[in-house]
Amino acid sequence: MTLQRTKWISHLVLLVYVAVVLYPLLFVFNSSFKGNSEIVLRPWSLPETFQWDNYVNAFSSSHIGTYFLNSLYVSGLSTIIGILLATGIAYAVTRMKFPNVSKLVYGALLLSLLIPPVSLLIPLYIMIKDMGLYNTPFALLVPYTAFGIPLSVFIIAAFLKSVPKELEEAGIVDGLTVYGLLGRIVLPLTTPTLVTVFILNFMNHWNEYIMANLFLSSQSLRTLPVAVVQFMDKFNMNYGALCASVMISCIPVMIVYAALQRKIIEGVTAGSVKG
Repeated sequence: MTLQRTKWISHLVLLVYVAVVLYPLLFVFNSSFKGNSEIVLRPWSLPETFQWDNYVNAFSSSHIGTYFLNSLYVSGLSTIIGILLATGIAYAVTRMKFPNVSKLVYGALLLSLLIPPVSLLIPLYIMIKDMGLYNTPFALLVPYTAFGIPLSVFIIAAFLKSVPKELEEAGIVDGLTVYGLLGRIVLPLTTPTLVTVFILNFMNHWNEYIMANLFLSSQSLRTLPVAVVQFMDKFNMNYGALCASVMISCIPVMIVYAALQRKIIEGVTAGSVKG
């Protein structure tokens, strides 16, 4: 009976937690179909009539579609480049015969996880200005890629440590080079982990606001989080249209996460137990 009661209480706590987490999202989704007066007077009620114009205005009047593509391009490309670099680094620190150097590189990458990116904004801004990258896509591609590498290396290296070295030794006997081992053995084996790393980095890059707002001044290059903030002033606090733009920015990430959430768990736990 005690075990059953404990189980019931734990389920109740989890249910309350899920309700608390989902409530803001459901509130924004519900408000995206309302007008200003209805949101203010009846914030928790369902829409009397669905205001689809909020979504139309978000795409037509504020060019959300352009900002959406900018975010997709910057987030996707920086994530892919970061994964390729992180895979090579993780393979080097776990397999190459330079134990002291490998430990130093691995330790430096882990130490960098303790440094918040916000603390590096000023030197990073100066560096980007001096390199002539300001107000170009590279102003986000370079820092996004760099900041995503440490966590990616940590996850990929944890998995590679559990992969038997005999597989690579067999590949070497067959005449594979280092690049052949990476392409034909390591990458196929680490697919669940790479999917996890891709999703985590993509979500971080997609939602990033501070660097996107600081390093880009051209409207045509703005990303979606910056556009959503500007959306408030442009429409003079049109709350319905603002909520619609927030939902547009959230839906792709939610779809990707919901479709691949099992891969995330598999990838995170893949290197926790050696086989």
